[in-house]
Amino acid sequence: MHPEVEKLVEAGRINAAVGKRLSEVAPGSFLLSKSWGAGKVVSWSLRDKMVVVDFAEKTGQEMDLQFVLQKTEPLQPDDFRARKLEQMEELRSLASSDPIELAAHVLSSHGNSMTLDAFEKELNGPVIPAADFKKWWDNAKKIITASKRIVIPVRRTELITLRSGSQTPAQVLLTDFESTRDLKLKAKFLEAIAKEIQHFASNPDDLLALYASIEVNCRAAMKLNLGNAIELLLIRDQIAAASQIAIPAELMKLPDVIRSEYNRVSGEIAGLSAARQREVYDAFPTAFGDVWVEKLMGIVEKAGARGMGEIAKIFDSRDELGALEDYLRRAITRRSLGHEALMWICRERKEMAANVFTADVGAAILNQLESDFIADGARKTQRLQAMLGEDKELLGDMVSLMDNNEARNFGRRLMECPCFNELDKKSLMARIIKARPETETLVSGEEKAKDDELLVSWASLEARRAELDELVSKRIPQNREDVKIARSYGDLRENFEYKSAKDMEKYLGSRRRELEKEIARARGTDFKGVDTSSINIGTIVTLTNAKGETYTTSVLGAWDSAPDKNWVSYLSEAGAGLLYKKIGETVELRDQQTEQKVQWTVTAITAFVP
Repeated sequence: MHPEVEKLVEAGRINAAVGKRLSEVAPGSFLLSKSWGAGKVVSWSLRDKMVVVDFAEKTGQEMDLQFVLQKTEPLQPDDFRARKLEQMEELRSLASSDPIELAAHVLSSHGNSMTLDAFEKELNGPVIPAADFKKWWDNAKKIITASKRIVIPVRRTELITLRSGSQTPAQVLLTDFESTRDLKLKAKFLEAIAKEIQHFASNPDDLLALYASIEVNCRAAMKLNLGNAIELLLIRDQIAAASQIAIPAELMKLPDVIRSEYNRVSGEIAGLSAARQREVYDAFPTAFGDVWVEKLMGIVEKAGARGMGEIAKIFDSRDELGALEDYLRRAITRRSLGHEALMWICRERKEMAANVFTADVGAAILNQLESDFIADGARKTQRLQAMLGEDKELLGDMVSLMDNNEARNFGRRLMECPCFNELDKKSLMARIIKARPETETLVSGEEKAKDDELLVSWASLEARRAELDELVSKRIPQNREDVKIARSYGDLRENFEYKSAKDMEKYLGSRRRELEKEIARARGTDFKGVDTSSINIGTIVTLTNAKGETYTTSVLGAWDSAPDKNWVSYLSEAGAGLLYKKIGETVELRDQQTEQKVQWTVTAITAFVP
């Protein structure tokens, strides 16, 4: 107790508790003010009840004694904040020579933990010049992290913490892993163990215990967090390989998980890095043996664009890329390939997907966009649609693979696609026209009447007219009522019925405009009087291949395709290829099952009879 204060206590003028607190603000002591920060008491006058304090930002500050007692707290002379007042050079030297000790000193003065912002504020400027702080802190973090004495958080919102006790680096790493329930953070701590596996060389039992702990976490996460569980297994296997401490036979293995959770794997690991996904797909041959190609092919359309790329690399590295290409070509022809796989094909069109990027890809993309546009719920193909605009060369590359008729049909379909606004349509068409100038009339409106005309059978024309009539007289009026009813449910932002009805309104309007344009261009025919000296619209054609097999098909109007009857539209790839061929001439047609082109010879041409 300060001598002056002790006299007051002995005289009975103040009690011992007040005397103790009063001694804490005696000259030479340090205190902390919320407003001024750390300060050192220079002098006081107990009679006048005044205290003079030197703060870092203001020296000689006179303060009321009662205010000081109530609004400040004492600081020990070895507190970091107190040392900054009189020992700045020593602290700066410590920052250079031992950043771990400096950081520990700051933290111990703040209860062993504090926010990163508060920590940096203590050092940035006063101890380390602001211009040098970032460089110093980047280097210091590496040294501090390696020491394991201080925990530097992954997220800035968490606390930087001084560890208590004297754990070994290996024990610290294990404690970090066990201390969190967050599976993503557990994965980060496991990766840290894998990088610093040398700390476990003297005690392999620690790793065996870690394997057991990972097992418990993985089994608990399998149902709800399969992707995170798989990531933990992947890093565990990495640790085992680096340490050469084998995983006990009774613990789960990645191939076993892949077999048992086959239908979920691709979707659950979609959020993992490409490298991690590759590790999972690389395990398929071990998991499925001789049928691994079939099994890996079965999840292609669920894997996403990133996973699709890794799967393709695996097929390529094992000389099975041809099987994947055949599968993708068939799926494109069937229009069943998902938007993620189509995005991968477009991105890899000059590399791994070069053999798959065909004229059919454009039609498959528009089919995906249109189907998604009219479907209920959130749109899934927005990134695919955005790719058409962002990849400046994509449309040009696409139409360069098409013949004139295919390019014009593709351009026409894009112009009528309800997914794009008018400005986007013109922008996209400009790229198509640049690659295929003959499509310019689709935008300019100068297309000749003959080229614009569609030759159709009377039956197909009547079917189109009936569809338009039903739209105008029944479906559109009913949709208007659906919109009104849905609007009455309130809160349009959360009104699923309203959104669904409005999406259908867009589709019906688009379909109506499309039908009206098509019917306006259509010219009906009964195919009578057709010229059979060559293949024309309205002829039956007999073809023979090199094996002596025969095939008969009919080339009919624009809307008359019927695979079950072997009817093809003259606008289709097969129909356009057959037109104007004569008996004895050859033509290449695509086999719909194998996607391979087969050569046929025209052996007979007769008139089609409706």
